[in-house]
Amino acid sequence: MSLDKALSEAMGSIPECLASAYIDIASGFLLEVRTVDSHPQAVIDMVAAATADMFQGPNVTLIENHFKAARGVDPKSSPHYFQEMLVFSDNLLHVFMRTKKYPDHVVCFVCRKSANIGMVLAKSRMVVESLAEQV
Repeated sequence: MSLDKALSEAMGSIPECLASAYIDIASGFLLEVRTVDSHPQAVIDMVAAATADMFQGPNVTLIENHFKAARGVDPKSSPHYFQEMLVFSDNLLHVFMRTKKYPDHVVCFVCRKSANIGMVLAKSRMVVESLAEQV
C-alpha cells in the first residue's frame, strides 16, 4: 500500500480528521500530506519545519537532555524523550507522534476541536506504526 493511501485510510478511522501528514524531521521533508480542504502551499510547506522545531529545536533538545540526566540516562545513547504532542488551536486539534521504527519521522493528524480527544489519541496510536511501514 502507498503512504498516500495509508494516510487516507488512517484519516477515515480517526474521529473528525481533516488532514494528515508524514514528516521526516531529520531532512525537513514533508513526505506526504492528505487533506479534505485546500490550503495555501506556503502553509503546507511550513508544516515540516514547524514540526522539526517542535520535536528537535534547541530548547526542546535541552529539556530532553535535562530530563534524561535527572533520570541517570545517557543523553547520547537513549531515544528521544518527547514522543507525542497535542496542540489545540481555536478550532482544531493537532496530534503529532514520532514513529518507533523511524524516530525522526513524525505523523500529524488534524481534527476538529469538537472531536473526542481520547478517541483521537487512541485511534492515532493504533495507526502510527502501520504508516511507518509504508515508507
